[in-house]
Amino acid sequence: MPTPPKLVLAVVDGLKPAMLERAVGTGRAPAMKAIMERGTYVDECCAAFPSVTPVCAASIATGTRQDRHRIPSMNWYHREEGRYVEYGSSFSASRRFGIARQLNDTVFNMNAEHLPADVPTVFESLDDAGVRTAGTTYLMYRGRHEHQISRETALTRLASTVMRRSVMGPKELFYADIFASRETGCRSQLGLPGIRDQHSGCVGSYLVEHDLFDFLLLSLPDNDTHSHRNGPHAQVTSIANADRQLERMFHAGGGTDAFLDEHAVIVVADHSHAPVEKRIALDGAFDGFHLLPPSGAGSDEAEIALCPAQRSAMVYALLPEGRESLVPRLVDAASALEGVDLVMWRPAPREGAIRGAAGELRFAPGGDLRDARGARWSVDGPLAVVDADVRDGVIRTQTYPDALARVWAALTCETSGDVLLSAAPGWEFPDWGGVDHVGGGSHGSLHRSDSLGALAFSGVAPPDEDRLRQWSIGDVAPMIRAHFRAA
Repeated sequence: MPTPPKLVLAVVDGLKPAMLERAVGTGRAPAMKAIMERGTYVDECCAAFPSVTPVCAASIATGTRQDRHRIPSMNWYHREEGRYVEYGSSFSASRRFGIARQLNDTVFNMNAEHLPADVPTVFESLDDAGVRTAGTTYLMYRGRHEHQISRETALTRLASTVMRRSVMGPKELFYADIFASRETGCRSQLGLPGIRDQHSGCVGSYLVEHDLFDFLLLSLPDNDTHSHRNGPHAQVTSIANADRQLERMFHAGGGTDAFLDEHAVIVVADHSHAPVEKRIALDGAFDGFHLLPPSGAGSDEAEIALCPAQRSAMVYALLPEGRESLVPRLVDAASALEGVDLVMWRPAPREGAIRGAAGELRFAPGGDLRDARGARWSVDGPLAVVDADVRDGVIRTQTYPDALARVWAALTCETSGDVLLSAAPGWEFPDWGGVDHVGGGSHGSLHRSDSLGALAFSGVAPPDEDRLRQWSIGDVAPMIRAHFRAA
């Protein structure tokens, strides 16, 4: 069968493989079923760590981990500017940091300033190759085409009083009504949860009907919101809603078979979801340290910044001259905190450390051991810390997928904290607004429960056959670039 000339990347936020399989098996996801039957289905596509949306969105859009793309978490401390960056953990958290600042960091700064200029997104690569690009509301949208803020509705005119800059995006950009490269009649109520998938489906079907793209990133984020509220085992309903938007697009292209004859399709989860039963008292563990508050008050005396992000967290040591003695104290405090599974830090520039219930494991790049993706490592300490086993020179970490590479990328990210925390199953760190997802679902940890998402594709070739052994969300951008023969 010839390679379809066009390609759609559908990112279904938090898509849990078991729930996708249930939705397909019960007939509630016929569009995704058709993609799986025509092509390849992967039930263990590994997220970045922390497995939160900004980090994973950047990895999907660039094909790199955060040691390159430098988006470290949902909430982080900007060392150069001496302030917290908050991408929207919750409305309550955004209020603590300032709504205007949060919106500007999320909508503008993440793409224009936080993502390095020398790390191209898939939009930029394809724009440079002359491919017609398009995207619906997605955290990572940077491309080569300038877009002004839309003033079509009263809501967007109100938003323009806070957000006044143009952005660089794909040729066709539709971002929560704030940016709309053309009038489609589609509305998202400024990205209101529960409306976002419908907006993407509406825009996607319009773009198909009018033949306006060669590559489309179709963002379907409402599954994540539904899972946060109702738990991961309630995803069948939200997966069915996402699937209906794919069906709308298929219908605009002449039906499922006709659409898939003309379009390659990739459906990928940025991460998975795990149930949450308890909250971790993160701030109480560091009562003995001078903590920087969201307001930034007392920054000259502050010793640490705390950055919770659902089932992960980071601690920054703010006093450079005392860092060497401060970090071990922070590691000890974090290790004693109920609900913390793993504590990670760098005891030396080329060495990482992971502490858990089984002890302390040191590791470094290079060495005699290979991981599932072919990277080489040296390790010292109990392998049980990451539930690892070694056979024939290959280290496998089933409970914590691709553990060493993911942790190393997080530890060596210039914008990451000095100490990283991963929550135990069932636990979550409340955000700065005091919001948690107890009784629902969440993600962010190194654990497989929220790290392994679904991936299905048809009409596009994998980067190489070895990837079928251990897929990563970072493999998506190379597949797309190869499809269009773009650098």
